Amino acid sequence: MNTAILSTEIQEFIDKNLNSDMVSLLLKGITFPNIEIKTIIEQIEAKKRSEKKLPTWFESKNIYYPNKLNIEQTSSEITAQYKSGLISGASIIDLTGGFGVDCYYFSKAFKTVEHCEINKELSKIVTHNYKQLAIQNIKTHAVDGMSYLKTSNKTFDWIYIDPSRRHDSKGKVFFLNDCLPNVPEHINLLFKHSKNILIKTSPLLDFSVGINELKHVKTIHVVAVNNEVKELLWVLEDEFTEGIFIKTINLKKDNNDVFNFSMENEKTTTSTYSQPLTYLYEPNSAVLKAGGFDSISTQLNLFKLHKHSHLYTSDTLIDFPGRCFKIEHAIPYNKKALKKLGIKKANITTRNFPETVEQLRKKLHIKDGGENYLFFTTDMEDNHMVLITQKVTALLKENRIKKIE
Repeated sequence: MNTAILSTEIQEFIDKNLNSDMVSLLLKGITFPNIEIKTIIEQIEAKKRSEKKLPTWFESKNIYYPNKLNIEQTSSEITAQYKSGLISGASIIDLTGGFGVDCYYFSKAFKTVEHCEINKELSKIVTHNYKQLAIQNIKTHAVDGMSYLKTSNKTFDWIYIDPSRRHDSKGKVFFLNDCLPNVPEHINLLFKHSKNILIKTSPLLDFSVGINELKHVKTIHVVAVNNEVKELLWVLEDEFTEGIFIKTINLKKDNNDVFNFSMENEKTTTSTYSQPLTYLYEPNSAVLKAGGFDSISTQLNLFKLHKHSHLYTSDTLIDFPGRCFKIEHAIPYNKKALKKLGIKKANITTRNFPETVEQLRKKLHIKDGGENYLFFTTDMEDNHMVLITQKVTALLKENRIKKIE
């Protein structure tokens, strides 16, 4: 950690060049005493990447940034804040602290927080930044978290762990047994030090694989931001043996979509089916990842179009965790029927359909965009069909404009 970076001159240079071309900056041959321009450029790039992901850090003075990879791997503030709302207590330890974003938010929900980071340089950076952020209840340790637990007699209300998905020999991995540290291998050690464990994993981890690798899974949270699944959160409780609950959330700027269900109910419940009615519903990415396809039908009193289509319909508009559309036309899939409608521009989605979006655009000469949304899918009688729809939000806006006029 080169503290020369924190000088007023270099900090001003970093802020002034956040939107500059880094190659041009290198070629200018700019020099500063006691520091290479490449190091400064690394700070610029890391800070720029933090602007939207980590606004608290970006807007604070004298923040020292690690390399870009650490910024890419860290939780965003919006997901860290969500985690801190799930758990609370007197004490928590983060065994894989990283850049310390999760711990920053845990410090608002716990009296004491311990941050373990095996990378000594990164640990120094995090310690410095916490001082700039005026955080006083986080203690940092430049150690391997698992090794620290093995030699400690402490117990905690919660243990948090975000295993690295980059393996020295296997590259990027997704199974928990391949991650570092190997959580399944150390699960008994973890429960020795806490009755409650929160684990963050890749959104690509299959539920059944994670459940088989872990013990006493109580809840799985599927966390999406603006309809992109960012992480899975696994809540483990010592000696818990009851059914697993799935909680999905899509974090958005204006409001959040939430849908919850139990895995046991999903296995025993059955959707009801219908031909397309007045409205069409498409679940958000968190619900799709969670797989509560029958639960969403029964809980929200919706009809499903087909077992494998994962599209829903109703005559009455409801608040839905995903996108809502008004169905203008429902027609069999054939080129002649579509040509009669004269659609030259539309947004296309395929669900349980044999052709891709690209193939359909080329075949039907439909450009991307516009207010029409076309869903190419299969109905309950296994017939291919096209639903011509408009977004409900667009229709509401149009109606508001008409009222004003």
